Amino acid sequence: MQERNVFAGPYLDRAGHLRADPSWLESALADPRSRVLPVWDSRNLVADAGESLDQPTLRAAFLGIDEITPPQRADLILLGRRDGTDFFAYEVESAEPPPIPEKARFAELRTVAALLPDAEAGLLSYARAMIGWRRTHRHCGRCGAKTLSAKAGHVLICTNPVCRHEQFPRLDPAIIVLVIDGDDRVLLGRQASWPAGRYSTIAGFVEPGESLEDAVAREVHEETGIFVEGIEYHSSQPWPFPSSLMLGFTARAVSQDIDLRDLELEDARWFTRADIVGGTPYLPPNVSISFRLIEHWFDAAAAVPLRKLHAPAAWAEARR
Repeated sequence: MQERNVFAGPYLDRAGHLRADPSWLESALADPRSRVLPVWDSRNLVADAGESLDQPTLRAAFLGIDEITPPQRADLILLGRRDGTDFFAYEVESAEPPPIPEKARFAELRTVAALLPDAEAGLLSYARAMIGWRRTHRHCGRCGAKTLSAKAGHVLICTNPVCRHEQFPRLDPAIIVLVIDGDDRVLLGRQASWPAGRYSTIAGFVEPGESLEDAVAREVHEETGIFVEGIEYHSSQPWPFPSSLMLGFTARAVSQDIDLRDLELEDARWFTRADIVGGTPYLPPNVSISFRLIEHWFDAAAAVPLRKLHAPAAWAEARR
């Protein structure tokens, strides 16, 4: 069975059948076992769990339901249930961080996901994604009136009695692809804003009227000038930064000359396994599907698994 990507997996029961049940929701909000995941400034609340190079060193930090005032409870978003506990997400709307438990802090999830247990990383990503959607849909896209939360936060309804348009959480599908040339070269590119020396797989958003395979071929050619064939699906990853679903592929190159046609990339190059073993390029974080795609190709013909080569740098980055 293929290993799941970070942020993916059945880490809780989403309890969709309970979202429209007011009596159940009222009971859950009164249950002292219920927990709230606050999101402040697009950051999640985490707490230290110890020091280790091979075990999670952070845990998700929760607030008790009694720490949320009755007016605030109307803004809670039901995430789901796990082990008899109901979990909610809540956005802290303030310029300064709110009071939080001792040894806890608000952190950018991308930088700490590698230090969290997989299930808790997934739960925090779900909370961030839902808060991000709520924040950008405060008004109706049809008439501009304010929206009101319904179904435990999973529907936003226009308050204009003539309109009453309903909005549901949306995702932006994006393809991400490792282009392979022969047995020992892959195509990686870099954006100017990335850390010096970092290269990653080619990625881009799927456009209207386009299949996933068409998007793969188009994005690779637009960004690098390379033509591809043999496009194969690998896996997917929720990526709530802010609302993407990354759909991972591999593809075979049928041309080799790189041409940065749309100038979205600062550079693109062919790299061999020997280059990667030697430390060039600096790879993306090992929580990303980009790393997983490179890892899948690299490990197929390498003496040492990529994760062992890459682990020290990944952990050092996450701890910064």
